[in-house]
Amino acid sequence: MRYERILPGDLLDIAHQNQLRGVKIHVEDGESQALQMLSDLQLIDFRKKAENYGLDVNIETSASDQKTLNDAIRIAHLTGASSVRFYPRYEGHLQDVMKKISLDIEYLSQFDDCGLTFTIEQHEDLKGEELVSLVKHSGMKNLSILFDFGNMINANEKPLDALRAMAPYITQVHVKDAKIIKDNSGWAHEACRSGYGELPMEDMLRELLLLGEDKPQVISFGLEEEVEYFAPAFRFDDEGDNPWIPWRTASYTPLPETDKVDERLAQEAEHAIEQIHYVRNICNKFINEK
Repeated sequence: MRYERILPGDLLDIAHQNQLRGVKIHVEDGESQALQMLSDLQLIDFRKKAENYGLDVNIETSASDQKTLNDAIRIAHLTGASSVRFYPRYEGHLQDVMKKISLDIEYLSQFDDCGLTFTIEQHEDLKGEELVSLVKHSGMKNLSILFDFGNMINANEKPLDALRAMAPYITQVHVKDAKIIKDNSGWAHEACRSGYGELPMEDMLRELLLLGEDKPQVISFGLEEEVEYFAPAFRFDDEGDNPWIPWRTASYTPLPETDKVDERLAQEAEHAIEQIHYVRNICNKFINEK
């Protein structure tokens, strides 16, 4: 949705055309036309379009401070969204970072009965057990974990081990593939086209689809094809029990030189549609298994 080639309303069209059940949309997607830039009336128009298509809207934001959460919740209510996803981006020693996040979640808890559900994403710096601890001690009934297929790599965890550690608390997912790259005594990842990386996508999909007793525990799988997004290692073999967590900006996938931008944006659209087919083929394989 860079260069405003695809706007929030266009994303609804794409989801409808491809028979998807909903959209995950970041408050900054669409730049000057992003949801956070729209008036209340424009957000309500977005809501009406989503309702006409029968699409579930899930709002995403990239911090956990009060101002960021307040704005995401405001947008979620006006767009008729069902959930808000966030992730913390604090610098400091792990124990101090955990305290800051706990305070953010304590603030968020006042919205536990506002009609939205909330997910905290495992986003490269925290390990699964640390996120589970935050959710368990939050006292919130509507806070759970969004599991990303590749972000545990940067926290020095293996994909299936991380999934199983967080499994009881996972309700939403970002699906992607990535190449795993050694980075000092930790690991980095570079996202790539689904099926071209090193993540056990089929195994993770299977385990996530099977979560839940009487009904599915995971209520949304976001298809997040972000080819060439790179994230360095944040956690290391020799880090000790209170490692330093460095500051980082929100996730951003670099674009090529100006004369190649059009070609790249066209490729991104193609890759997104190909990912839909790839994931559906895996699901069809599951359905046809005996």
